[in-house]
Parts: sequence; structure tokens; C-alpha cells
Amino acid sequence: MNLKPTTHKEETEAALEAEKLAIIEDAAARKLIVAQLSKELALKSSQVESTIALIDEGNTIPFIARYRKEVTGGISDEVLRNFDDRLKYLRNLQARKNEVLRIIDEQGKLTPELKADIEKATVLQTVEDLYRPYKQKKSTRASKAIDRGLEPLADVIWSQEMVSGDFDSIAATYIDAEKEVATTADAIAGAMDIIAERISDHPENRAFIRKMSIAQGVVESTAVNDAESTVFDMYYKYSEPISKIVNHRILAMNRGESEKILKVKLNTPDALILERLEKAVVTNPKAITTGYLVAAMEDAYKRLISPSIEREIRSMLTERAEEEAIKVFGKNTKSLLLVAPVKDARVLAVDPSYRTGCKLAVLDETGKLLEYATIYPNAPQNKVEEAKVKLTELIKKHRINIIPIGNGTASRETEQLIAELIKELKEEVYYTIVSEAGASVYSASKLATEEYPDIDVSIRGAISIGRRLQDPLAELVKIDPKSIGVGQYQHDVNQKRLEEQLTNVVEDCVNSVGVDLNTATPSLLSYVSGVSSAIAKNIVAYRDENGKFKSRKELLKVKRLGDKAYQQAVGFMRIPKAKNPLDNTAVHPESYETTNRLLDTLGFSQEDIASGAVKDIVGRVILQSGVMGSQPDAMKYQMGLEKLSKQLDIGVLTLKDIVDEIVKPGRDPREDMPKPIFRSDVLKMEDLQVGMIMQGTVRNVVDFGAFVDIGVKQDGLVHISEICDRFIKHPMQVLSVGDNVKVQIISIDLNRHKIGMTMKNIKES
Repeated sequence: MNLKPTTHKEETEAALEAEKLAIIEDAAARKLIVAQLSKELALKSSQVESTIALIDEGNTIPFIARYRKEVTGGISDEVLRNFDDRLKYLRNLQARKNEVLRIIDEQGKLTPELKADIEKATVLQTVEDLYRPYKQKKSTRASKAIDRGLEPLADVIWSQEMVSGDFDSIAATYIDAEKEVATTADAIAGAMDIIAERISDHPENRAFIRKMSIAQGVVESTAVNDAESTVFDMYYKYSEPISKIVNHRILAMNRGESEKILKVKLNTPDALILERLEKAVVTNPKAITTGYLVAAMEDAYKRLISPSIEREIRSMLTERAEEEAIKVFGKNTKSLLLVAPVKDARVLAVDPSYRTGCKLAVLDETGKLLEYATIYPNAPQNKVEEAKVKLTELIKKHRINIIPIGNGTASRETEQLIAELIKELKEEVYYTIVSEAGASVYSASKLATEEYPDIDVSIRGAISIGRRLQDPLAELVKIDPKSIGVGQYQHDVNQKRLEEQLTNVVEDCVNSVGVDLNTATPSLLSYVSGVSSAIAKNIVAYRDENGKFKSRKELLKVKRLGDKAYQQAVGFMRIPKAKNPLDNTAVHPESYETTNRLLDTLGFSQEDIASGAVKDIVGRVILQSGVMGSQPDAMKYQMGLEKLSKQLDIGVLTLKDIVDEIVKPGRDPREDMPKPIFRSDVLKMEDLQVGMIMQGTVRNVVDFGAFVDIGVKQDGLVHISEICDRFIKHPMQVLSVGDNVKVQIISIDLNRHKIGMTMKNIKES
């Protein structure tokens, strides 16, 4: 043994060599990650590398999507979210690879071939399969047999070299009472346990068995008992190929199983798998130990591999289904948050109820609470006339335009009352149904208490319903997104992942719309890029102490809002009527100088932005192209942008965004979204007839269709097959929450409260 102490120089050189090796390995891993992301997302390597650098610098996804288009090549926020998710997965995968390589290397069993296989793995399952033979296991039948000294006997069977002789005599030499090997049979059984575990741990065996099980297996569900009718009726005796089963059925089966109503299992092609496995394991059929080998192989499959693979496949199916459900929930939430606000409306919001009465809240055009009351038109009080008197008084006193009604308990009875009242009044008043999902959560929250400390909890719910109509985004951000209630099986999926996804969705929505810096609540501000909850509160505190913000620069005076947070957030803040009109646009202050040079080049001033005189800027950009022929204006406009971008030394994508913004300063992108349907009369389900054509609002989109509110108590279902004439994989290809659609009634089931509708081939007579 060399006990010579190392010098400081040698230690330094060794450390530098190790660091150099780590850098090389990191570079190789990074190259693999870049290649994988490029392939998956159809992006150039340069785009991927630049985007990773931006993320690693601490930039938020909304900021990158909006203000670093030149660097990313214009990747959208949706793709960037997917990019960020995959980057995290691949980095975690690399960390796991490094850990596995270290553990195997410490065992002295890391071969160049094994190292290469682990390093090129692109999914975690492959890494775990390769690691399985080297993984420290709890006590197993095989490990106990090894402890009893039976591994050499297992090697004799495994080698398949013994074509003659007396194998039992060899096995008898392993009899050892002290090691609990009492008979020849005990020795052989122990050797077979070792072989069974070897076969089970072999990564190629598990890979092909998993593949065959998925390709040819079937998911089966049956009722646990002779169960009475439940929502799981169709799954009492149900089967579907693993390769074809749709996600919402997986989640339905899982829920039925968790509620102990269903029993779910996989039916796999065991005979074919064993036949293939035998071909892989038995290399010399003439060996006298073949029978033991085949028996060990069958034991490996039935006892070790099959149950494990079934768990893996069930887990894989569930993970896939949950991820899809989370995406559906996210897209529905986004559509709901981006519903067009109803501006300049004076509303009388109604939170319906029976025994405790309907809560009323009158809000002015800004959402300020003017008055509140409670009426009791429904059972058991049934004070209909008294309720009408109060409603009439409030409508006339406050010049009400719209009456939003919550869609919860007693909603339709209250709707009937409002419809009757509107007929009796001469005022032009309309009502609409508003989702009250999560309103009760908000009403009892700390935030609601801070906003309305002297208002009863029940009245706060009515206020929330009214404000949801006036500005859905500003009101809904106050509620946990999971409580909004658009999606399917949201309580069954991975809650941490769901929360992450919904937080991202809310963040993207808030930043795409922008916030009024002088009216935004801390709840809304906390979703702005780079703004934490603490900074959001500090912004409002500064505003309360110093009055309205007069410029974006003033944000730098807010406590704990540093340069980085300012850079990330400021472009999403708006200041209407600011001295600098650019402060009311999505133009980032870092581009103000360029914007002013653009205005000067095209013969405009900042004052022209505020006055609207800059609206013909597109025409002047077209003139910059210098093209006088008959080419389309769109082509000339692009050429003009390219010429100006070189002249101003700014990217074309950023320049186009600047032009779009100064043409319509303060524009709300939600203005282009569908408006709520306002009604003055009400229908009951009994009034419906097959063939009726109705106008409705999409309330929820799920894997198998969309639920549409047509103004009766029960939302109707448009099955995916009834949405359009062409084939679609998912209803979201066509529909979003909040869409106004025309539907035709095709079935009515009064007993089960179900309405079937179609959107195809609707012809009004």
C-alpha cells in the first residue's frame, strides 16, 4: 500500500482534473438534453440553447415569451411551458443517471457497455430497468438462497452446459443443515429462486414483456359485488385494449376501484410472453437442467415480472390520463379566465338560496359595492311579491343594466322570478347565469375578510358573482384555481402537478392581459411576472401611501422590488392616462428609446399615440418597403418592418409587437372573446322538445364532449361525435369554455335530467 502523503500541488491538480471531467460530462449531458428537446419540440438547437440560457438566468416564461422573441425565435408561451416542463424532467433524468452510474461504479460492476446504455436512455423507466440488477434489495427468496451458498448451483443450471450426468448428485453436495438446506429439493428450489430473480431483473426481458403487454393486453373492470346502479354502470363488465383505452375511462375505472365499486385488472398475453421468454432464456434445449430453467422462468414471470409490469402499466396509464386531465383543466381554466369582461355595466348580483334567502349586491361600473340586501322568494318562505318589490326598488334606484345570477342551489327558481319581473318592468334589463364555483371558498377566505371586514360572508358571495361578470380575470384570481370547477376528475389527479399547471395558466392569462397598476389588487399583482405575494402587497401599500403611480419608473421605489423584478414585471403593468403613453402599453421600457426613434422616423410623436393619430402607422411602414407594385400589402408590410428593423437595430418580431401596441394602447385582448349571453325569459326542461334549436354557452369541455348551458336547469351534453362533421381527437380542437354556440336538441331524459344535443347539420326552418 502506498502511504506517501499527497502534496498540495497534487491535490490541486487532482481537483482541477476532476472539475474538468465534470465539466466535460456536464457538457455531454447538456448536449443530449438539447438534442432531445430539439427533437421533441421541433426546434433548432440554437433556439433550445438560447432558451435554456434565458431560463437559467431566472427569467420567467411570460417575460421570455413576450420580450425575448428574437432570442427564442418567437416560441409561444404554451410551447415554452412545455419546454420548461421537459427541461426539468430531462435534468432530473440526468441527475438520476449520474446517481445510478455512481452506485454501480462503487460496486465495481460498471462496464463501458452498461455506462453507454444508461447515458443514452431517454426515459426514466429505461434507467430503472438497467439499474434493477444492481439495486440493493430487501431480503428476497433469491438473496436468502445466495446466503445459503446456492449461487454456484444456480450457475450450473444457468450455464446450460450440462448435457449428461447426474445433476441431483451435484445438488446433493449443497445439503447443509446449518444453512437450512435439508434436502436436494431444497437446494434446487433455492437455485431456481436465484435464477428467477436474474430473469426478472434482466432489462431486455422486462422491456419486451412491457411492450407486448401494452400492445396486446386488455384492461378489464368488473363490479366488486352485485352492485346497484351507480355512475359506474358501464364498467361493471367492461374491457378495452390497453393500447386504445382513452384517458377519461382510465380515471373513471380508477375512481370506481378506489370507491371499492369496481375491480380492475390487466389481461395480458401470458402464453405468448412465456413462449418468447423461453426462446430468450433457453439457449441449449439439450441440457439436462432445462426443465429447472423453464420452471424458474415461469416462476419469474408469474411471481415477479407480471405483477410488477402490471403495476408499472397501471401507473403509466394513470400518469398519462392525469396529465391529459390536468391539461384539459388548464385549458378550460384559461378560457374561463379570458372570458370578455362586461364593462360599464351596473349590476345587481344575486346569490340564490332557499331557506337562508337570496343575497343581493349592487355594484357600480367599477365594481364598487353600493348596496346589499336579502330576499326570500323561494321555499320555505315563498315571499315572492315582497322580493319583487325589493328588486324593483334596487333596479330603479341604481339604474341596473344586468342581473347576474349564480348557478348554484335555487338558481333556476330564482331565474324564473327574475324573468317574470323583467316582463313586468319597462326598464331594459337583462339577466345572465354566472358560475359561482369557488365563490363560497372566496367568501370565507382571509382575503375576502380583508376586502370586506364589515360585510357578512354570505353577501361577499353575491359581490364575487357580480364582479365575475364585470371582470372575470380580476375576480377569479382571488380563488384557488382548483375550486373553479372546469374539467374532469380534478380531485383524483396529482394535486401538486395540478396546482403547478393552474398557477402557470393563471400567470399566463394575467400577463397576456396586463394589469392596471393603479387599481389591481394584491391577488392580481401576485401573478404578474417576477412579482411575489410580498412585493404585490408592497406595491399596493406604496400606492395607498403615495397615491396613484404616475409612471412605470416609480415602481423602482417600491420596497423589495429590485432591478430584476422590475425588468420581469414592468412590461405587464399599465398606467392609463400616464404622461408617457407608452406606460399604458405592453411596450417594455427597454424599448422606449427605439419606439421613439420609430415614431420620429415615421413622422409621429408620443402625443399621437394618446390621440389615436398613430393608427395609420401600418400604411407608413408599408411605404418604407419602397415597393410600388401590385404585391399584397401584407408582403409590403413585412418588408417595411425588415427595413426598419435594420435601420433601428431591433428585431423584426419585437418591432412588430411595438407597432401593434402603439396602434391600440391599453387594448384588452379579451375584447375579442365571446360575450356572455343575456336573457330576458326562462325555459324549463319540460319546455324542451327534440329538434329545438337553441343558443347556448359552453360551460365545460371534457374528453368525451362539451356541456352547454341553454338556459334550463341542466346543462346539455354535446358528445364529441356530435360536435362537427370531421373527425376530431378532442373537443378542444373546436370548443372552449365561454364559447357561444348553436345547438339542436336530439334527446331528452326528464327522469335522469339529461339532455343530448348536436352541433352538426343544424338547419333552421
